[in-house]
Amino acid sequence: MILEVMMDLLQPRLMAAIVNDGVMKGDLSRVGLTGALMIGAAVLGLLGGMGCTYYAIRASMGFATDLRDALFRKVQTFAFRDLDRFPGGSLVTRLTGDVVQVQTLIHTALRMLIRSSFLFAGSIVMALLISPRLSLLFAVAIPVLFALTYALLRKSVPLYRELQAKLDRVNSVLQENLGGVRVVKAFVRAAFERGRFGRANEDNYRVGLKAARLLAINSPITTIILNASIVCILWYGGGQTWKGELAIGSLAAFLTYAAQALNSMVSLANTLANISRAKASADRINEVLRTTPDLREPAEAEGSGRQIRSGRLEFDRVSFGYGAGGEEPVLQDVSFVAEPGRTIGILGATGAGKSTLVNLIPRLYDPDAGRILLDGTDIRNIPSERLRGHVGIVLQQAVLFSGTIRDNIRYGKPEATQEEVESAARAAEAHEFILSFPEGYDTAIGQRGVTLSGGQKQRLSIARALLARPDILILDDSTSAVDLRTEARIRAALKERLAGCTCLIIAQRISSVADADRILVLEDGRIVADGTHAELMAGSAVYRDIYASQLGEEETAHA
Repeated sequence: MILEVMMDLLQPRLMAAIVNDGVMKGDLSRVGLTGALMIGAAVLGLLGGMGCTYYAIRASMGFATDLRDALFRKVQTFAFRDLDRFPGGSLVTRLTGDVVQVQTLIHTALRMLIRSSFLFAGSIVMALLISPRLSLLFAVAIPVLFALTYALLRKSVPLYRELQAKLDRVNSVLQENLGGVRVVKAFVRAAFERGRFGRANEDNYRVGLKAARLLAINSPITTIILNASIVCILWYGGGQTWKGELAIGSLAAFLTYAAQALNSMVSLANTLANISRAKASADRINEVLRTTPDLREPAEAEGSGRQIRSGRLEFDRVSFGYGAGGEEPVLQDVSFVAEPGRTIGILGATGAGKSTLVNLIPRLYDPDAGRILLDGTDIRNIPSERLRGHVGIVLQQAVLFSGTIRDNIRYGKPEATQEEVESAARAAEAHEFILSFPEGYDTAIGQRGVTLSGGQKQRLSIARALLARPDILILDDSTSAVDLRTEARIRAALKERLAGCTCLIIAQRISSVADADRILVLEDGRIVADGTHAELMAGSAVYRDIYASQLGEEETAHA
């Protein structure tokens, strides 16, 4: 870039030499020699500019790649509470649109910002060497341009920050619509969704137009200042030329330097306007990068040197709430022990805190009070990766990824053999339906498993968890889309395959947990009943109410 700028600054001096020493004196050889030097300088400047452009693009794209990677890695460290702060649409915008804005700024800075800065300073120096008195005009034009640029930046930065927030909303609405498109069509709500997206899009347009109008003021004002400066130079410099105080070629060179200096100022102003937009994006990126994850890894894990052997799980007076500081408790003073190899059933009405309770075990959230112990060690003193390596979880909403069925089952154990994959699929009652597909385990499934039924997705999720052979298995209503007979076969296979595994089953149906070693009944975040099916039928009115609501006398024998 320095080479390119030097050649640009040299050109007006060579032009002045052609006029003063060649044309005015009729020396054609001087004209030809100086013209050749101008061509050589232009070629050198071209080579410098091409090199700078190449490396500026390479550096800016590399920067954006590293930045996206850093953001993605940071998001992977977030706990669920952190993800509650940053909706999915906002994170997508930050990893895409905001990074692109900063990437554009880096490229512009390496090209135009540096070029304009050097060219501005060099042109001022060269103009001073030609005519110090004429250069006094810069003392008026430059402060005016600086003041204009500063005023625009002050007003544009908040607008661009608001614009990116509006873009977040557009992306969020779009994600929700695409994720729930089947529901939208089933309830004939396409018109409503179009209106919702239209309002978000219109807000984005309104703020973007306001910012564009503000920056549009910049160009005509700077053009007026530039042209007025040139008129003043011609008027005053022309007088000096008539008096013989300034050669014609020198005046032409001064005009060129003045135009270069003022155009560089305009370019700097435009670049600074881009900086204002990029600053809003950079602030949003830094907000993610500087977030301290809600779940903190232990500095020196108390149990880092110990092996988790038995899978004994203990809740010790655990309380938790989703609000800041847990102001709205979902779980209150929950205590129980899950012995190794035992199956714990968890029942309760919607909102009782069942899913919240099991989400605390792999540290998706940390409790606000109390402790959760695994083999006697507080799970907060166990590195999260090691902890989660011993916990398998199957959610009610089965989450599958685009790829093959085999890839999804092996997600938690990529090195698993085909025999291990098939064994897990058989235990989850998935092997038969997988073989019914023409490509079997190589069958490609769409994002989130859209090509599969709800029961098929749940069985693949169970197979994925079983393949990892966890010490603690959590089934969060994971057989809700499976018929009773298939569910019974899955439970039997679980007992056989994971004989020493501690299993926690969340269920809506009593029939799903009736044979559990122990059943917990949650109500308003508290354990209100605890025991076997027979014990609860004899001693818990709440459990009997649930039983009666689900199973009438005619269904009892069948269940």
